[in-house]
Formats: sequence, structure tokens, C-alpha cells
Amino acid sequence: MKIVVIGSVAAGTSVAAKARRNNEKNKITVYEKGEDISYSVCGMPFYLGGEISDLETLIPRDTNWFKKRFNVDIFTETEVVSIDEVNQKLRLKNLATGELFEDYYDKLVLATGATPRIIAPFNLNYQNVFTMHNMADTRAIDNYLKTNSCQNVVIFGTGYVGLEMMEQLKHRGLNVTLIQRSSQIMTNYDGEMAYRAELIILENGVNIIKNVTTKKIIEKDDIIHTIVLNDGTQIPTDLVILATGVVPQTSLVDHMNIAKGPSGALKVSADMATSIPNIYAVGDIAESFSVIDGSPLYRPMGSTANKMGRIAGDAITGGQLRHRGVLGTGIVRLFDVTVAQTGFTERIANAKGYEVEVLYNIKPGHADYLNGTENIIKAIVDKKTGKLLGVQIIGKDGVDKRIDVFATAMSFGATVSDLFHLDLAYQPLYATTKDPVLYTGMALDNALNGRRLLTPTKLYQLLQDGQKIQIIDVRSKKQYDQQHIDSAISMPLGDIRKRISELDKNILTVTYCNKGVTGNAAQNLLINLGFANVYNLSGGHKNYKMVVNYIKYSKIKH
Repeated sequence: MKIVVIGSVAAGTSVAAKARRNNEKNKITVYEKGEDISYSVCGMPFYLGGEISDLETLIPRDTNWFKKRFNVDIFTETEVVSIDEVNQKLRLKNLATGELFEDYYDKLVLATGATPRIIAPFNLNYQNVFTMHNMADTRAIDNYLKTNSCQNVVIFGTGYVGLEMMEQLKHRGLNVTLIQRSSQIMTNYDGEMAYRAELIILENGVNIIKNVTTKKIIEKDDIIHTIVLNDGTQIPTDLVILATGVVPQTSLVDHMNIAKGPSGALKVSADMATSIPNIYAVGDIAESFSVIDGSPLYRPMGSTANKMGRIAGDAITGGQLRHRGVLGTGIVRLFDVTVAQTGFTERIANAKGYEVEVLYNIKPGHADYLNGTENIIKAIVDKKTGKLLGVQIIGKDGVDKRIDVFATAMSFGATVSDLFHLDLAYQPLYATTKDPVLYTGMALDNALNGRRLLTPTKLYQLLQDGQKIQIIDVRSKKQYDQQHIDSAISMPLGDIRKRISELDKNILTVTYCNKGVTGNAAQNLLINLGFANVYNLSGGHKNYKMVVNYIKYSKIKH
């Protein structure tokens, strides 16, 4: 059997390696249009910022290594011009010589990835406009910075690539402006969580402009020096980075009657087969699906590409590996803060019709007496099943390991009550006795069993609507006097029993402290004393202030 793979970055080389491990007799050929193979796309921004000193360390293997290790023939600078799916033939071009030739396949794997989305009026003919997609892009940006006097850079897009480039070019000493077409950066997050990330970026001296498009550009000799936005703002720039997402690279198969998903990527079965016989698709050209509900999900990530490649290589050679979907897990560093998410946002969960409970959990990543710093965890659970639907975390301390625990639990269908029983590693340097993961599970399990939570957004809306609410601030009188929620009464937890006659048992009651724990204790007390309708404000007063600031900010700005 002859296996041909088109593309040789994360997914394509994974196909070839796994197929060879399973079978020594098959002929395996890989064609790559570019010069480099099997390189780390995700490491490229860190070279530009100086955290990686040698770009070549991102290319750990070359064609000779694959030939010697796996007996796989990889041909670089070789473009597949067309595919004849009926006769299973390929037409190719050697880009170095211009020579045209043909090849055939028994099994064909498309690992052509995706192409950067270019937004008008920009194009790559301008000398100082770049995308960040491959090693050639990285070399070109680095060379431009070294050979030109650059002070100002404008980055379009606030996904992970845009934010990584923002951080690294700021480290390099440039003045950075982020441009986002929509009213929110980091659109894979809920608005109030993205707002927290936005404040971090602003605190580090980066300019952010949202809800705008480019009206025109002012250039000279194919170098853009000013960008004029539709609101009239003029931004001087020496360098423009387009990080506005990617489009699945399907041009080779667009002539076929091949099934595509809503994202425009190719539909694939669990063994990565497309709707065309003997043609498979892996990586950024292939659409995945949600672990949670099976719906189509396109999240082009290197980790997913590697996984898909291994599955396809195994399936083609008779193995039993099958794709199980993704959660869309992602993580990014914003200077000294880490931001991560997995699964659905609250916004998406509501749009899909789930009845959700939402927890904001503010806890240190490890013992505060050893300088542990706070994480803010937002967790969304399905009230019907008790299963987590999504988690978002922002903090400096252990964010990566917590998001991975949540993603693991969700992948295996754990309920929030299961989280509390996890036997996680504890030592004060690394965790708290009630790890933030365990506490999240415990608090959400309580919420599903009578200890209900009220989000800041919901409380704010109720107050704006004039709803009669009994709000009890159970912090100290000193904290209350410094700042409190409008209409709240001061009743420290230790005073509630002796002042219980001041409260009405039959109206909606909301308790709150600074972060949520003491508010929960007050909620338990009131329920046990016969109060009918008691909620604890999720995340306490600290979270309420932040969310209300976000609500007001959103209305002013947009």
C-alpha cells in the first residue's frame, strides 16, 4: 500500500510516523510545499521576543532524520498542484526546478493546514505587513525588525497568536496597539473574564482599540506608516501583524463533492476519513467535534493536529484509534498572568439551551502564607446532569494544572460532585488543603443541592429592575463602611443569630462577603433558620465590583 501525505508540520509527520510504526512494508511519501518540516508553530512568537535564542531549535527533525528513523520519504519545496480522486493520482511541481511530475496513492492524507485570514485593505505585498503562520513568516518579521527602525507595531486580532505576538513584541521594546473588530477581546471567553484580561494588558502599557475596522491606509513605497480607522483614529505604525484567524486550506479538494462542516473545514469520521474514498484529513483542514455535545467544533491547535495525525496513521494501517473530539481547551500567558479556558462559555451554554449554574471561585493557587496568589475560576455546570460544561481561569499561580484537571474531568464525564473526591497532590508550595479544583466541585455540588448561587450580573439586573431584595453584607463593619452594594445592610456573620428578627424570612435574600466563603456560611445559617429563598453572591463583593465595572464599561464603550 502506498500512503501519500500532503503537508509535513504537526499533523502530517504524525501520520507518517504512526503509519510506519504499525507497518514496515507500506511505502510512505510526504510532500511539503515549504522548506521546513515538523517545526513548532507555537514556539515562533517566543523567538521574536527573545525567549528562544536560536530559531533552529524549533525544527528538531529534518528530512534525513525521517528517512533514517522511519524510512519515510519527505520532499520539501514540492507543491501538489491537483488531485485526481477518481484515478487516485496527483500532479506535482518541484518549486526549485519548475519540473512537473505525477504520483499515485492508495491512501491520501490531507494535512495542508490552514491559511491566515487577510483583512482588507491589507495584503502581503506591503513590505511591513506580515502574518505569523510559519517559519518563513518568523524569519521575515525578525529580519524586518533587525534591518528597519521600528518603534510602533499594530496587531490585528486578539486570539492566542495575536496576544502572544503582543506580549513578545512588547518585550522586544516596541509600542504595541491591539485592534479588535468586535467589542470584546478573546472571544472564546465570557465578556467579564475577557475584561479582566484586558485590564492586565492595559496595565502592561499596550493600547487596545475595539469595535473598529480599517477605513484606509496611508503608505509610501509599499510601506504602511499610518492606519486610519472607521472612527477617524489615526495610528502610526512601522509594522503590521495580521492575526485575525485562519481559513482551512481546502483548495486542492474544492473541485470534489467533498463534505465540509460549518467552519468550512472538511468533515471527517472518527478515523479521520473524509467523504471521498481513500482520502483522509487531519489537523487544521479537518473539523472536529465537541466532547460535550457532539456538535461541530473547529479549534485549530497543534496538540489536536498531532493527535489527529496519529489517529489517521493508525486507522489507515489497521489500528483501532479513533478521534473522541475536543473541548477547545486553550491557554495563553499575558505577561505575568495566565489565562485559560476549556469547554463552553456561559454565553454558549445558554445559547445551546442548557440550564446552568455558575460559580466564581477566588482562591490562591497555593498556600497564601507561602505567597500564593489568587486565581479567579469561572465554572459552568449543567443543572440537569451535574456535569461541567466549561471553565475559565485567570491568575498567576497554577492555572495550567487546574485547567488540565478540569479538562480531564470533563473528558471523562465527571460530575461536580466527583471533583471533590479527586486525590490531588497537596503540599503548601503547590496547593491548598482544599485545592481550587476540589473547592469548585464542592461549591457547585452545594449549589445544585439547595445552596444556590447568584451571579453578579443577575443581582445587578435585579437591582436595576427594582426587585425587592434583602441583601446582607456579612463582612466586618469596617469593610462595609469602605464600600458595599447599594441597599445592602451590614450584619457580620457573628451577629446574625442575635439580629435575626431584623430580617424577613419570606423575601428574596442574598448574602455576600468579600469572596464567597463567609457568604456561604451565612446562607447555610439562614436556610437552617427557616429562610425560604436565600442565595449566596458568587465570588462575593470583590467579584461583584469587577463584573459591575465591566457592565458599565461595556455600555459606555459600546
